[in-house]
Amino acid sequence: LLSERQYWGSDLQLPKMPFEDIMYNDESAYKWLCTLKKIGIVLLTGAATRQGELVKLGHRTGFLRLTFYGQTWQVQDKADANNVAYTSGKLCFHTDYPVLQHPPGVQFLHCIKQTAAGGESEVVDGFHVSNKLKKQNPQAYQILSSTAVDYTDVGVDYCDFAVQCKQRIIDMDSRGQAIRINYNNATRDTVFDIPAEKVRPFYAALKEFDDLLNSAEHKFTYKLKPGDIVTFDNWRVLHGRQSYQSGSEVTRHLEGAYADWDVVMSRLRLLRKRVLNRD
Repeated sequence: LLSERQYWGSDLQLPKMPFEDIMYNDESAYKWLCTLKKIGIVLLTGAATRQGELVKLGHRTGFLRLTFYGQTWQVQDKADANNVAYTSGKLCFHTDYPVLQHPPGVQFLHCIKQTAAGGESEVVDGFHVSNKLKKQNPQAYQILSSTAVDYTDVGVDYCDFAVQCKQRIIDMDSRGQAIRINYNNATRDTVFDIPAEKVRPFYAALKEFDDLLNSAEHKFTYKLKPGDIVTFDNWRVLHGRQSYQSGSEVTRHLEGAYADWDVVMSRLRLLRKRVLNRD
């Protein structure tokens, strides 16, 4: 399926599909998962504006991935935020959960309430950007794909947790093709145990990668409306959001959930059989 990838930048034509169609029509669900694999992001429209829609979506794909933040989690401005997402501040480009040995492959974000000003979502194709980096500066690519970076996350949510692991920012397969981006500055550890002489070259490479991620030609900005569910490849697509005003009440509320690629690909194969047999 790697050969079917379609790379994109700010010119992304965001694929959109009705939520009801993919829930009850096998052909639509098959098309959704194929597009998710190929482009890395699909917007589902017309879901109810209440919690629990992602649980239904999880049943449609198999099951949701349970993490330390629960089966689903609420992204809203909280007074005692234990995660940078639970504030009204800007979120820089990141992938979720690089602190786990096996980060979730797919992420779902359901917009239940949206603020009038600010709060726009931003996405960037990490595979497209790493290909650019590889051409532009092969040495920087080599550094980011070979240096083990420490990630850590400690807190209390679904249960109390203290997770830690090492990841390369660009994971490659045996052919040197990027297969997963592991990048989240919010959980990157203060510990960085590499030889002192490699520190500066690492940060220079990381800055070049980060500059490419944030360049106008690569990032795509859109605003979720209540009832929208954005589904995207968490191994490929880095996401962020613009800041918004926090007030006395919650003005922006997204519900989030994860699924694993193994589960999603299993569903895709089953749907393919059903759809082809029908024809």
